[in-house]
Amino acid sequence: MPFRVLVAPALLAAALFAQSPQPQRTPTPNDTLVSPEVAPDHRVTFRIYAPKASEVTLGGDFLTGRAKLEKDEKGVWWFTSEPLTPDFYNYSFLVDGVKTLDPKNPQIKPGTTSNDNMFEVPGPEAAFEDTLPVPHGEVRIVWYQSSTLDAMRSMRIYTPPGYDGGTARYPVFYLLHGGGDDDAGWSTMGRAGFILDNLLAAKKAKPMIVVMPNGSMPRPAGAPAVGNAGAQDKFADELLKNIIPYVEKNYRVLANRENRAIAGLSMGGGQTLRVAPRNPDLFAYIGVWSAGVSAQATASFEELNSAFLDHPEKTNRSVKVLWIGVGEKDPLANTSSKNLVAVLNRHGIKNEFHESPGAHTWINWRHYLNDYAQLLFR
Repeated sequence: MPFRVLVAPALLAAALFAQSPQPQRTPTPNDTLVSPEVAPDHRVTFRIYAPKASEVTLGGDFLTGRAKLEKDEKGVWWFTSEPLTPDFYNYSFLVDGVKTLDPKNPQIKPGTTSNDNMFEVPGPEAAFEDTLPVPHGEVRIVWYQSSTLDAMRSMRIYTPPGYDGGTARYPVFYLLHGGGDDDAGWSTMGRAGFILDNLLAAKKAKPMIVVMPNGSMPRPAGAPAVGNAGAQDKFADELLKNIIPYVEKNYRVLANRENRAIAGLSMGGGQTLRVAPRNPDLFAYIGVWSAGVSAQATASFEELNSAFLDHPEKTNRSVKVLWIGVGEKDPLANTSSKNLVAVLNRHGIKNEFHESPGAHTWINWRHYLNDYAQLLFR
């Protein structure tokens, strides 16, 4: 009888594949491309390999307008910035009109409408937000059932160093993001956890829990992306009925007005104004950043918040800090933020107004968080 060896089809195919010559991939400049590249003089070079593109531009919070990239003979587009102040920045490319992330940079700031890349220019000016060798807290992704939306929602919650091993109860700070972002905004581009870690290590702030909810609410098609009263009211309902009760049930917090703070930027500033003045028993600390009340909305704001505005002695006793910040180049500085200050002053409501350099960017909002957090729960 002849002797036969049976070979499984898969093994046979693998053997034949291993013996056949493999096609060689042609190397491209993309294989060794570096982007972004931060030079010692703080100039930053951005590169993207797009040999078939006809135009590439760069946008970022360190630019005024968009920058055009140049193309070399290998198909690499590049742009070098002016020296940048040490800080964290965001950017993205526009390749033939299509927004494109930098494929060489894994640092991403997610959002609800678009994503961006992030990068750091290191230096002493950025030490307050940097990743330093100090005790670190945790930023947790927490899922909860929203009765407002009949859906599962997520939020980020920062707990200070030592929280898990202790029994102490902490004050709680509700920190709201802006339009186009979600609950990841403050813990990525906002650097909130690192800012709090560094403040606590320097004993410049009281230990606290920071709750960063998702303030982007579903809205009907065609509704404005930000500033929509219906969406603001929906978020207020979500915060009061779902988020605060969840936090106070599941975390060791001091559940009273003196130990609650709230602040928000842009859309989150509008949400803060929607929640805090109408619930004076909830928050002793209020922060409104790059937001306010327009002249057209002043009468409505005064009517809706009459209990807060028309009794300044009571309000000034219960609100320990009302902190308003805006960049001098922010379009909302004169149209909303300063008008809010004028309304408060007219009613005798104590407030702190801070106008900083710059525009409507995270560059300002991280500084506002750093300054505001040092005033809380004193």
